[in-house]
Amino acid sequence: MSYEPPRPVRGLLLTPEDKEAPARVHRLRRLGLADRPDPVLDAFAGHLAQVTGAHYAMVNFIGEDHQFFAGLSAATAPVVREDGSRAEIGRVLPRDHGFCPHVVVRRKALVLDDVRDYPRFAGNPVVDEFGVRSYLGAPLIDSSGMALGTVCAADTAPRVWGKPGLETIKGLAADLVARLERSAQDGLPL
Repeated sequence: MSYEPPRPVRGLLLTPEDKEAPARVHRLRRLGLADRPDPVLDAFAGHLAQVTGAHYAMVNFIGEDHQFFAGLSAATAPVVREDGSRAEIGRVLPRDHGFCPHVVVRRKALVLDDVRDYPRFAGNPVVDEFGVRSYLGAPLIDSSGMALGTVCAADTAPRVWGKPGLETIKGLAADLVARLERSAQDGLPL
């Protein structure tokens, strides 16, 4: 009998099951936040990018099979891949791309100084497609206890986010949830 080592698998990323997704989609629609860009959320993402110095910053709402960046800021210089092609992030990603779906299901902030240090995350498609090397994200948990999505920053180089980065992202997430709920309660746009 001979030993045959297991074949390598591209990353160990298993996007967690999200049992709240249908209820989340319903809640996002009721709040008027489903699948539409919002200039106020783009400005919020721009502020987050400026505060963190990250290449990408997003306000991300997670659906059943995709995620939608209602707020998006990407550095003006596109990422150039190893093959010379340019990566430009759009507003929609499959649910198995990126790290935000993990944040939503875990309901906790996630700090990855260098995603390649974490076998579970190193094989994620955003690492190769958009050059993401570091990530900082926090859930947007509303007063009903529903995790609506995330605010996050991602960079193309390893970053030491540290405790200040964690506190910043959590504080910005709490501020944004308060703004979203106040807007919905008052029936006013953000």
